Amino acid sequence: MLAGTLLALRDHARVRAIGAVIARYGMGDVMHRLGLSELLPGSKTAVPSEMPERSAPERLRRALEELGPTFIKLGQILATRNDLLPVEWTQELEKLQGHAAPVPWESIRSELESALGQTVEQAFARFDDQVLASASMAQVYRACLQDGTEVVVKVQRPGLEPLIQADLRLLKQIARLVQQQGLLPEYRPYDIVRALADAIADELDFTREAANTVAVRENMEPFKDIVVPRVHMEWTSPTVMVQDFVPGVSPIKEAELLAIGADRPLLARRGALAFLHMVLEDGLFHADPHPGNMMALPGNKVAFIDFGLVGHVTERRRQQLLVLLRAIVDGQADGVATTLLDWSGAEDFDWTRLEESAQRYVARQSSGLLSISAALLDFMALARENHLILPPDLALLFKAFITADGVLKRLDPQFDVVEVAQPVIMGLMRKQYSPRRVYADLQRSLLESRQLAMDAPQLLRLLMHRVRQGKISARIQVEGMPRLASSLEKAATRLAIAIVTAAFVLILGPVLVTRGPSWLGLTIFSWAGLLAALLGLVLVLWGFWRRR
Repeated sequence: MLAGTLLALRDHARVRAIGAVIARYGMGDVMHRLGLSELLPGSKTAVPSEMPERSAPERLRRALEELGPTFIKLGQILATRNDLLPVEWTQELEKLQGHAAPVPWESIRSELESALGQTVEQAFARFDDQVLASASMAQVYRACLQDGTEVVVKVQRPGLEPLIQADLRLLKQIARLVQQQGLLPEYRPYDIVRALADAIADELDFTREAANTVAVRENMEPFKDIVVPRVHMEWTSPTVMVQDFVPGVSPIKEAELLAIGADRPLLARRGALAFLHMVLEDGLFHADPHPGNMMALPGNKVAFIDFGLVGHVTERRRQQLLVLLRAIVDGQADGVATTLLDWSGAEDFDWTRLEESAQRYVARQSSGLLSISAALLDFMALARENHLILPPDLALLFKAFITADGVLKRLDPQFDVVEVAQPVIMGLMRKQYSPRRVYADLQRSLLESRQLAMDAPQLLRLLMHRVRQGKISARIQVEGMPRLASSLEKAATRLAIAIVTAAFVLILGPVLVTRGPSWLGLTIFSWAGLLAALLGLVLVLWGFWRRR
């Protein structure tokens, strides 16, 4: 029914196009296993003979590239999820950089002038219409403002939004169908699609990227050796962004680094300190610091550009991250396991298995020189092994750490980010437990307690009102409830027998103790009562002993 509904919608042509691409790259078997082959017509077509020679991760990556910006972004999000996917899949998806054939200049010119409200010649003293970079969502050009400032101009590719909205509608339908069928519950498909929609919304509005760039630039002001380009907000709109041109050198270009006299170990150290500051102190960090976005400048300066993808770390997350990093460095398995559980929010898990996995994890990290990339990849594998899912913000943070560490190692193969990070972590932990911080936390707790005390009477009145109306209900699930019910039934039966027996004893006892033959001064019924009392005492003591 869902397939028929989708096919009747305006996205009919797009649905068929996606099905054809899936079939062309031999991914129809995956759709069939998910029960979605009827949803995408054409996906059951036979696989071309050359495709089985390629690995499944490569075929998926090629299919996503052909499907366009929405699916490329989906692949880039999945590339951060080492807690969900094996390394061979995420490594292949990391190759999705969104490169695309450029749109002709005349189409871009129309989009640019519409956003600027004037002609290109009026806005710029010089504009180079040769594409500097072409991605799936935007194209970048060199230009010069009327005051002589060298800039880069990022222009959104025309006609993107209708295609992206059609793709998102389809992906939401697929995710909803997968969840309704109870498939892939650990992947939380609808949450992934929702994260995709949020990420694309950020990328489609260049004013958000501009705001991120401005914020990071302000945060980096204390670092005189870190460069973040200035954004020219007067020329920036949702589809156009203008910022200073940064003549940086990629860390992977050996000859160019040599030409500017780069001190590679110093550059690596400065880049690491800046990135740690973004994550652990500012809570706003560059989430894609690959060699094209983190560059070297003359004078051993480091530049960060392209803030289309950023991550946010709350204060609570930063504290948890400090605890995790300290637990990894100190080899504290309990700290690793507890932090992972706290992040996953899992209710159904095997603590013994998790504890054993965490102990093996810290043993692996302490067996040699600690690598932050290896430690984080292994941590996400630990989560995957125990069927624990990390929140998307943490998966993005870990991926950014791993990417940055890789770039820094390209600058200096001997670079040890743990050595750089350890004093930073210790300083932040001392700051957390300083008298001023403890006093501030105490004040905040007192204010929250005061507010709770002020709200209590109103909450109590509401509760009493619900009780009077009989609208309070509770649903309690107790493990082993049938066994508990059986035990309670047996206990009630025994209690009833005991009460009845006691009643008979109380009524007939005074009569029976004076009747019948006697021995050693006691009647036979008295001896029977004494024997029963002793036997009962023995049974009670035996029961207590067995429970110990």
